Amino acid sequence: MKDFNEVLKYAKIKGPKTLSVAAAHDEGVLKAVKAAAVDGGIVKAILVGDEEKIRNISKGIDYDLKDTEIINLKDVKEASYKAVELVSSKKADFVMKGLVDTATILKAVLDKEIGLRTGKTLSHCAVFFVEKYHKMLIVTDAAMNIAPDLAKKEEILENAVNFAHSLGIEVPKCAVICAKEKVNPAMIHTVDAGEMVKHNEEGIIKGCIVGGPFALDNAISKEAAVQKGISHEVAGDADILLMPTIEAGNVLYKALSFLSNSESAGVILGAAAPIVLTSRADTDIAKLNSIALASIHS
Repeated sequence: MKDFNEVLKYAKIKGPKTLSVAAAHDEGVLKAVKAAAVDGGIVKAILVGDEEKIRNISKGIDYDLKDTEIINLKDVKEASYKAVELVSSKKADFVMKGLVDTATILKAVLDKEIGLRTGKTLSHCAVFFVEKYHKMLIVTDAAMNIAPDLAKKEEILENAVNFAHSLGIEVPKCAVICAKEKVNPAMIHTVDAGEMVKHNEEGIIKGCIVGGPFALDNAISKEAAVQKGISHEVAGDADILLMPTIEAGNVLYKALSFLSNSESAGVILGAAAPIVLTSRADTDIAKLNSIALASIHS
């Protein structure tokens, strides 16, 4: 896939899936849901939240709700738990955060009785189509895990690899990003990178090709890799960038979002179903793209 238009087309082919929205009384969220459900044919929506507000907002954005189920719950915590329960009971395929704090929706996701626990690490995957890069680029983790150790990094990578498979990337090339390209015992992330490459070669990390440590330039630029004498098949051709910490991931995510002419979207992985956890600052288009990614992965 070369852009989000192709992602949307692929989601339509694989859909429609059923989306439950927690605290759906939010204009930006409803615009994205309308685009996905009415205009795109990607999802069927169940809107959980303040029904009066949902209907008033929908009227203002010309969203015809005649074929949309609404569950009237004004309390955002109750709405979050209900939206998650719809997924765990198989009445919906994935859940989206509406006008509710991230901590509240995640608490519902991790609830022992009605939640979506799997025992796996939850992680964030962002997808970018960058003008100067030749293919889709997946960045992880920019939002969930603060300072993952080796075991946690491998779980984050597993989530990203499974995600890449669902997007049609059969053997994703995974670059473990560090500050330099050689293992240095004084730099723990380079040591972790070396171990991950070894585990991939031993068949412990499966379904992908792992390379590293890589600095960012030689992970995404063949010319930079050649200049450094790096000949690994991942060099300059990465599908997945595994970032060392949340700071590094977050900085890269925002740099690509605000300083480059790129399209982006993201989804939370590792639960029994994808979670669309967009920010209020995200555009309606970014929210729509995130819905499409989650629909495909579900």
